[in-house]
Amino acid sequence: MVRIIKHLCKYWYSVLIVIALLFVQAACDLSLPEYTSRIVNTGIQEGGIEDNTPEAITKESFEDILLFLNEKDSKFVQNQYEVVSKKDATEEQLESYPTVEKQDIYVLKNISKENHEKLNQLLQKPLTYLLLFSGDTEEGAKIEKQIISKLPEQLSSIPDLTVMKLLEMMPKEQRQEMMKQLNQKMKDMPDTMLEQSAIQFVKTEYQRLGMDTDRIQTNYIFVSGLKMLGLALISMFATVMVGFLGSRIAARLARDLRNQVFKKVVDFSESEMKQFSTASLITRSTNDIQQVQMLLVFLLRTIFYAPIIAIGGVVKVLATGTGMAWVIAVAVMAIATLVIVLFAIAMPKFKRVQKLIDRLNLVTREILTGLPVIRAFAKEKQEEARFDKANKDLKNNQLFIIRVMATMMPLMMFTMNAIAVLIVWEAAKGIDSGVMQVGDMMAFIQYTMQIIMSFLMISIVSIMLPRAIVSIGRIDEVLKTPFTILNPKQKKETTEVGTVEFKDVSFRYPDSDGYMLHHINFKANKGETVAFIGSTGSGKSTLINLIPRFFEATKGEVLVDGVNVKDLDQKDLRDKIGYVPQTGVLFSGTIASNLRYGKEDASDKEIQEALDIAQASEFVSKLPKGTENPISQGGTNVSGGQKQRLSIARAVIKKPEIYIFDDSFSALDFKTDAALRKALREKTKGSTMLIVAQRISTIMNADKIVVLDDGNVVGTGTHQELLKSCDVYREIALSQLSKEELDYEG
Repeated sequence: MVRIIKHLCKYWYSVLIVIALLFVQAACDLSLPEYTSRIVNTGIQEGGIEDNTPEAITKESFEDILLFLNEKDSKFVQNQYEVVSKKDATEEQLESYPTVEKQDIYVLKNISKENHEKLNQLLQKPLTYLLLFSGDTEEGAKIEKQIISKLPEQLSSIPDLTVMKLLEMMPKEQRQEMMKQLNQKMKDMPDTMLEQSAIQFVKTEYQRLGMDTDRIQTNYIFVSGLKMLGLALISMFATVMVGFLGSRIAARLARDLRNQVFKKVVDFSESEMKQFSTASLITRSTNDIQQVQMLLVFLLRTIFYAPIIAIGGVVKVLATGTGMAWVIAVAVMAIATLVIVLFAIAMPKFKRVQKLIDRLNLVTREILTGLPVIRAFAKEKQEEARFDKANKDLKNNQLFIIRVMATMMPLMMFTMNAIAVLIVWEAAKGIDSGVMQVGDMMAFIQYTMQIIMSFLMISIVSIMLPRAIVSIGRIDEVLKTPFTILNPKQKKETTEVGTVEFKDVSFRYPDSDGYMLHHINFKANKGETVAFIGSTGSGKSTLINLIPRFFEATKGEVLVDGVNVKDLDQKDLRDKIGYVPQTGVLFSGTIASNLRYGKEDASDKEIQEALDIAQASEFVSKLPKGTENPISQGGTNVSGGQKQRLSIARAVIKKPEIYIFDDSFSALDFKTDAALRKALREKTKGSTMLIVAQRISTIMNADKIVVLDDGNVVGTGTHQELLKSCDVYREIALSQLSKEELDYEG
């Protein structure tokens, strides 16, 4: 995970924008349950009245309120209201409070928020008492009956005696004593119940004032709904932008990773290439990077969002004061345990997926490239069985992962539903006792679901995380592989032109115990043709590959133009060389584009000249589009001999100081071989030619022939000299040509 975040650092500014948008989205999403609660509690249950401070009240009710307050609080309340009569009422007040035409009313002044909160607190109990003693509730009638029954006979016998009448009749000291008794009776009543009772009285009072309570309720619900819609739209915009930016960041990172891996692999020497199979490098450049890209999309949209919504949800739940926070703890522990268990079971299998994909790609590539051989030996069934095994291994591994993870969603949904039932069960008790309202329960459920969903999102990403972690590890393995062949810190200037010299050179492959070449010494001067011959496995191609530094000499020095190749820049070194590999390699495009691979600005005349030298003009001229004829991938639409000749033409057009032909004439017939070598001698005078060959006829006219046997130089000289002095050369020559032909050639 750390490695993935490390790769994200270069896009920190875009990531910060995404995180900021996620905070906006989370703030909106966390606000919606609160509005739902308000609509249910305030909008539906309380008729749209937000608190128990009435904006207007009848004179009679106002005076009754003051009976329940001490002198100090009474003065404070009176200062917050002003008396409005018919004669001084504004048009708006006349319209809002129709009863002002019949009686004076008290209207709330434009007061501060602090005073409003204090007023709200002071009026809560008085308004509740007024509701109780109005005769509209059974509880109020019961309390009123108990109070009157305890009065002296002369008082209790007063006709139509009510608590309110009694309070008016009582002296101040007795009234305060009675208020203490009332407060004692009400002390166990929850604040939510007191608030609801007070608001119920306010609603009744508004009806007495002739106010349209239905419109108040409708307006509140409508405004709250519009706010919710606005929040939902903002959340939607933030979600879309996060998705857009997240996908963009992930795609850019994937592009950069592909570029980095490709550039790294292009600079690999043969030693590094042997550490990774071609199939594995292709998988790492495509499938592995795709896994990382997919994870990043979810990472930016989900992993960053989940903690924000989870922490925010917990804060909101605690703020509700419902005393049910323990439910959240139970839910989180249940989900965390589930995710950890599933993760532990599936993780080992996730680590195998990419290796199995490598194996499948390797088998597929081998079978497809080797189809002619497979068909020739009638091994189709055997190769099908090999592919089937690799395919089934991958299938079985993925099926196990899918089956394990498929159980996660049902278990998650069961947990969510179980938690919802637990919340309803506990909340019902609170609602019944008046500690909680229905809207609070709904909000609590929504917050809980948001918290659980955040963990669910993390668990979904956890399915992808192990595979992506393995993938980023495989990518980093390529990127962190050190080069065995490096450019020198200080380049040296060449002192000669077109010379190649080996000084006591020995070489062994990195993974080999024994040496492939032993103490090789020779020098090719400018304009000379030096040939290398020997039995299969004698080290000819290995020797040639040390010159352009495809491999690094283990011991000794390889000099080009008088300078050790280790002290030359690799590009400068290879610019001096025209290399034709043992197997002709062509790229998709045209014949002309393949030849210009050797020289980008080559003219049509130069292309034609190179084709003439390589003896390729005849077959190219017969093609429908000539040099513009298309070449398919890998050059599969031309023969082996044609491919070799085009590869030679590509090297010739470069006009290098040194030519290296690594058994590049093997697919040519004797006539074409002879004509090509003759043209090379005539047209490339002054260039040094190093030729690896199996055929004596190809090299017998070379200025110098180096004979290799089991990595050792066993003979150096001309054709005639070696026939006399080198047994190995003589054996090779006699195996290919008769004694008479050798004498004739001699």
